[in-house]
Formats: sequence, structure tokens, C-alpha cells
Amino acid sequence: MNVNPAPLRLGILGVGHFGRFHALKAAANPAIHLIGLHDASAERAAQIAGEASAPALAPEEVIAAAEAVIIAAPTRFHYALAEQALAAGRHVFIEKPIAASLDQADRLIALAARQGRVLQVGHIERFSAAFRTVMGAPSGGRALSFEAVRAAPFRPRSLDVSVVLDLMIHDLDLVMELAGGEPEAVEAVGAAIASDHPDFAVARLRFSGGRAASITASRVSLAMERRLRVLGTEGEMAVDFLARSLAVLRRGGAEPVETMPGHGVDRATWTDHDSLEAEQAAFIAACQGQGPVVVDGAAGRRALKWALAIEEAIKAQH
Repeated sequence: MNVNPAPLRLGILGVGHFGRFHALKAAANPAIHLIGLHDASAERAAQIAGEASAPALAPEEVIAAAEAVIIAAPTRFHYALAEQALAAGRHVFIEKPIAASLDQADRLIALAARQGRVLQVGHIERFSAAFRTVMGAPSGGRALSFEAVRAAPFRPRSLDVSVVLDLMIHDLDLVMELAGGEPEAVEAVGAAIASDHPDFAVARLRFSGGRAASITASRVSLAMERRLRVLGTEGEMAVDFLARSLAVLRRGGAEPVETMPGHGVDRATWTDHDSLEAEQAAFIAACQGQGPVVVDGAAGRRALKWALAIEEAIKAQH
């Protein structure tokens, strides 16, 4: 008896920078039958169709032929494409952010529930080796303060949204996971430097119990930077994502600290794996009833809610 399900019939809507990666990963995955793809640019669709050995189709043809679709089109198209796919009874994966507004997100979540379909949002950091290492690290006590920085030199892509929805939303999601809930208030500053939307932003979030977070994101930086610092009641966690290193100062840590009796440092490193492959695998499993939806519509909505709040706070500064 064959216990392995048949390959999932998958279509892709939007094959720009990230959609192309989705298409190539799907084409190489024996658990997926890539039935076709679509892009607003016929030339781009033809190019990626050739690379992925899958036909370029109209969006309605992709939806009709697929069991599930990946939506990697620009954010302004997320809602219309996802609504069409869900209404047709297809499982849907949407690249972050889930939609352009909370109302749109709510409608998609409700529609997926009514249809009994999977709705997964592309917060790829949840599937990274770095995230798993951070979540599995020993605690430095009750976390009181979070500091996250994500910076990169300018690249002319994803400019249809601000750096908040492009980059900062990843750390928003991570900080809320570490904090175990949503913030209560937010303040932010930012500015448009090389596009029509804020290209850097600094957000300060207040959580219950006096806890706080500072999150910085920039896509106009001089150099790459990606780090996290968590201060707790017993010490701190310091993570350098580019160096793939983590250190936790805490009571009883493995490496004793002479000047701090009873305290020590635990260290960890990790080897990066293919986060996109892991993310797609989780989506396939959820569609086939073999696993949970790791990042569901509610998680996507939560990240969008606070990203939009940060954008509003930036607008209020001008």
C-alpha cells in the first residue's frame, strides 16, 4: 500500500524576484507537480516558465488546474488573487504581507475558514535555522527588552511597499513570538530616501509589564547587518545572524564568568538550511492534512497590524 500522497498540483501567481525562487524550488520538488505559473509581465512569465519547465498561463487557468497556489505578486494584488483562489476551493500560500489592509486580511481568513482551505503566510524566518536556534536557546530569565536590527544596501526591488512591510515585518514577527504576545503601543520614525516609501524605520514598541522593544530596519544601509539582543532578569542573549552565532549570559551558564559568580555563557552556532524549501514543505504537508499551518492567517494579520501601526506612526512625524 502506497502511503505517500500524490504530488500536490501547485500553481504560482507572480514570478518576480521571489516568485522565481518559489517556481524553481517547486519544479525541483518531487512532492510537487508545478502545473503552471503566471506573471503580469508576459516576457517574465515566459522566461521563468522556461527555467521551471512549466507552462505560462492566465491566472484563472492556474487556479483552475491547481490544488494549491502560491501568490508572490506585489502586495496590492494579494487580496484579489487570494480571494479568487480560495473561492475556487484552492489552498493558498501568500507571501508576506498577507494583504494591503486588515480588512482584506480578515476577509481572506474568514473565506479560508468557510472553504476549509489552508491559508499560509510567507514569514520565511519562521523556517530558518537561525529562528529555531533562537527559540531553542536557554533563557536569560524573563525577557524585558528586545533590540533587533536588520539593514542592507539599497536594491531596486520590493519598492511597492515600505521597509516596514519589506524587512521590518520579519523582526516584528520574531519579537512578538519571543515576547509571547502583541505590544500595547508603538512609536516610530522613518524616511523615504531612495523610493516613494520609507526606506528606513526605527520602531519602539511597549508591551505589558513595562517590557519594550526597539526594531530598526533599513534598505539604504552602507552594509549588511542582522542582529538581535534580548535583555532579561538573569542576563542577556546576543545573536549575530550574519556570523551565525548566539551567546546567552545567564545563571548557571556553561562558561563561567569570573566577575559574575554563578553566571556563565552558553554559546551556539548553526548551519543554514534552505528556508524556502522548508517553508514549501510545511505548506504541502498542511494542504495534504499531514501537518499544521505553521504561519496561518492570524499570524500574518498580527504582523500586518503592527506593521501598519508603525507606518502610521511614521506618517504622524511628518
